[in-house]
Amino acid sequence: MPLQIVERDITPRELERMNAGFIEHGLEHGVEPFTQTQYGYALVDEDSFVGCISGLTNSDTWFYITDLWLEKPYRGRGTGGALMNLLEQKLRQLGIQHVYTWTAGYEAPPFYLKQGYEIFCKQENFYPTGHSRVGFRKSL
Repeated sequence: MPLQIVERDITPRELERMNAGFIEHGLEHGVEPFTQTQYGYALVDEDSFVGCISGLTNSDTWFYITDLWLEKPYRGRGTGGALMNLLEQKLRQLGIQHVYTWTAGYEAPPFYLKQGYEIFCKQENFYPTGHSRVGFRKSL
């Protein structure tokens, strides 16, 4: 049968093969596979969940913040910074040297800049509203 390009989702078996292929390719370049570990903190008021920060190790030296969220009444009171500081302390203890994340241009760029993060990428007009997607990073 001739080679074909088919428009469809890949199957679970094809996904397994693709992931194995990425591992094989990495090994050819001396990159051992690693398991991501999640770390984070939940913020509760009495028994109510009001916010969180969490993310994944991407290697022994990098951490990706996947989530940082607070209910509106808890924003602008230093709570987000406190969550960030706790997470960064934990990461330092683990030997993590760098942190990165993505946020929408309308969400939190001033917050990350205040926390000592720098912009490493800005994707203009990323959202249909015209807002950017902004990548931040920080060395610990």
